[in-house]
Amino acid sequence: MGLIKAGAGALGGELADQWKEYIYCDAMDGDTLMQKGIKKTDERSSNTKGSDNIITNGSRIAVNEGQVMLIVENGRVVDFTSEAGAYTYNTGTEPSLFDTGFQGLKDSFKQVGKRFTFGGQPENDQRVYFINSKEIMNNKIGIGDVPFRDSEFGFTVKIQGYGNYSYRISDPVMFYTNVCANVTDSFKKSAIDEQLKAEVQSSLQPALGKIAQKGIAYDQLPLYTKEIAQELNTEISDDWTKLRGISVVSVAFSSITVDKESADKIAQFQESRVYTNTQMMGARLGSAQASAMEKAAENPNGAMGGFVGMGMAMNAGGANAAQMFAMGNGQKSVWTCVCGTQNSGKFCSNCGKPQPVSDKWICECGAENSGKFCSECGKPKPQSDKWVCECGTENDGKFCSNCGKQRQ
Repeated sequence: MGLIKAGAGALGGELADQWKEYIYCDAMDGDTLMQKGIKKTDERSSNTKGSDNIITNGSRIAVNEGQVMLIVENGRVVDFTSEAGAYTYNTGTEPSLFDTGFQGLKDSFKQVGKRFTFGGQPENDQRVYFINSKEIMNNKIGIGDVPFRDSEFGFTVKIQGYGNYSYRISDPVMFYTNVCANVTDSFKKSAIDEQLKAEVQSSLQPALGKIAQKGIAYDQLPLYTKEIAQELNTEISDDWTKLRGISVVSVAFSSITVDKESADKIAQFQESRVYTNTQMMGARLGSAQASAMEKAAENPNGAMGGFVGMGMAMNAGGANAAQMFAMGNGQKSVWTCVCGTQNSGKFCSNCGKPQPVSDKWICECGAENSGKFCSECGKPKPQSDKWVCECGTENDGKFCSNCGKQRQ
């Protein structure tokens, strides 16, 4: 019992008129996953009783785009085609298995289908089913308190959100065999919606966990929907793809947020990060100083008095915004020239004088000294061959490492 290609066309009035038995299926909407074929007969048909469960030898079957047609005998698939077109049913041939674009479909047929005919004669019950092979969209999904290790903050947050996912029947033979075998009329997606949704939501946590390992922040998840769909397919492969013949195509999130506890944790982290990042702390200190200047100018006791108080506050911590930025940029500590200008380089930006070389030294006992003898243990200052160039650079060779001048 096999199919023979009869033409490239699908549905049409001429086909229905020229053949004694004509089986077809109208276009299926996104809610219909499988539909039993509609049969038309005339006076030439040998199926005179008009039984819907008997296919006459020589009948014509039309297959539209987005459909996979299955011929089922006594509950088992005996032939199929995923190619759109018109076919003639011939009881004297082996299964034809016309297939394009469905990887593993023939292997599934060998596993669960019926491979041999019985003398070219129908046994008891024969049916034609059409499987919807288009992408089934707009399946709602919710995310509720799923743990996610955020790469930006370095700790786990609980994410919440909602969106949609889509799937496709990627193996019609397995889908028919294990999901909707021998329905009377049609099989709607509503029959399995709740089950699929529950399984997708339970598989989101391990799928998102693998996404987190790629160093993605939680608020960037909507940008990685393809990767999430791939990880979901990996997680549900055994139950969906191998058993039911269904694969996730895409996932789209409309909203991704964190719960209140995680939001408070993030806020605390962001605030504390100001005090561990010197540049951010410098920016905050500069902003505070600017605000203080504005308030000092409004001082009712006189702007001068306000500025004096502001200056005391600015120097109370032993650092200012310029120092914070310099530390953040990995520069040397800030030093004050004799002209009063603060600098972070080797030379004064105002008068050009070199940074003073400190004559302090550390004794073996650990005491810091500035004289020729240790104030703690009395040991003399270690002799050094280092010398200071006119440019202010300390050297230990014959030439200055900064300007190249020879040691005098």
